[in-house]
Amino acid sequence: MKTALENEAALVLAAMTRVVRRLSLLGILLLASLATARAGTVHGTVKNGTTGKLAPGIDLVLIQLQGGMQEVAHSKSDGQGEFTFDHPALGAQPMIVRAIYYGINFNYTVPPGRSTADVDIYEPSEDSKTINVLLHMVVIQPNGAKLIVAEEYEIENKSQPPVAYYRADGNFDFTLPEKGALQGVAASGSSGTLVEKLPIDKKNSKYSIAFAFRPGASRVRVSYELPYAGSAASLKLPTIYPAGRFLVVAPPKVQITGDGLAPRGQAQGMNLYGREDVVAGTLASVNISGTAPRPGTGGGADQRQQGRDAQPRGETGGVTIQQVPRRLDVLKWPLIIGFVCLFAVGAVLLKRKPVAVLVEVDEETLAPNSKRVKPAFPAASPVVSAPVAAAPSPPAAEASSNASASLAEVDAVVGISLDALKERLFRLELRHQVGTITETEYAQERARAEKVLRDLVQG
Repeated sequence: MKTALENEAALVLAAMTRVVRRLSLLGILLLASLATARAGTVHGTVKNGTTGKLAPGIDLVLIQLQGGMQEVAHSKSDGQGEFTFDHPALGAQPMIVRAIYYGINFNYTVPPGRSTADVDIYEPSEDSKTINVLLHMVVIQPNGAKLIVAEEYEIENKSQPPVAYYRADGNFDFTLPEKGALQGVAASGSSGTLVEKLPIDKKNSKYSIAFAFRPGASRVRVSYELPYAGSAASLKLPTIYPAGRFLVVAPPKVQITGDGLAPRGQAQGMNLYGREDVVAGTLASVNISGTAPRPGTGGGADQRQQGRDAQPRGETGGVTIQQVPRRLDVLKWPLIIGFVCLFAVGAVLLKRKPVAVLVEVDEETLAPNSKRVKPAFPAASPVVSAPVAAAPSPPAAEASSNASASLAEVDAVVGISLDALKERLFRLELRHQVGTITETEYAQERARAEKVLRDLVQG
């Protein structure tokens, strides 16, 4: 007759056997998915959105997002506008198919599991009447003896037939106020991800950028600094393009006055001031006074540290220790060895599992000289972005180092995507409040943003 100890050992071994079998089955499934991913293929067509016809003879590039935005394959659409790419990374990670037309990059994101990519291109136009400025927003943030300012333009292209507004020598102009020091300029297409653009200096504080405004919504953001001596300043903002609405955003402790400006409530803890129908050539006056801490610079970190300091610091940290029953001591080493083996098998399987992240990528994101842009204000109020240099890709190393680098890279991509999504939602609510978007468009944009969030969480 078996003793209680033998029965207990048999139950433990049976449970370990079931776990090992399940892990083996998981490993087989993962290997099968890896084998499928290695044979990745994407097929698609290039269509001219202006003419509505298929586009033969268009140069195409396959771009790998992970590992430094590498161009991994090239192709050209055939006589029917069709193309095919074969690459091991297709199916295992998000990729980009880029069509190049008259020097403009038209990109299509290929998420894992998708084998088709239909890319739309548009005829270029140099007519400035192709675009309309719906909103000219000025975000103000005191920072000691300096004033951080960001001017942002909501731009719409409703051209019929649809065309892309673009000029290589600069097709969007802006002017800085007196004593303004330019910090950066960025632009985005319909995806909402801001990408740094190289400003073209036209002298006397006048600048321009070359950016392809495709059909739909786009935006341009200009960041600069001004002297803020005595916690007061007066801005004279030249308006180059007629704007449907002019909006000033500032912290609650900052006083804002100006010709035609009226309070418009609050959004995300910031006060809004606006005026309607600003015509081109208007010199908008904005008077600023008062100070306010940068968002996210409160005492939260100090309070957390005080909370940690207030915890007891005994040898056991206040944890009650119970002695293991002696009759389990004989099973201690078999149990430890068994669990170590299980963790090792699980680690190997997880290490070999491909990580797929669906990322919205702006059409200009992968341009050779473009850089990612992250918010200059902390995430608590994501309303201003400033350019930063892109992080270099990690050097080749051993397998463990490469795995750690890949995970860090994916984390960075997800972080950028979540920041962009958070800013997108903020801007959507802001547009809804000031009335530059209809209820139908608001509901559609909100649904799209929620879908992106679900995709990120699942990824």
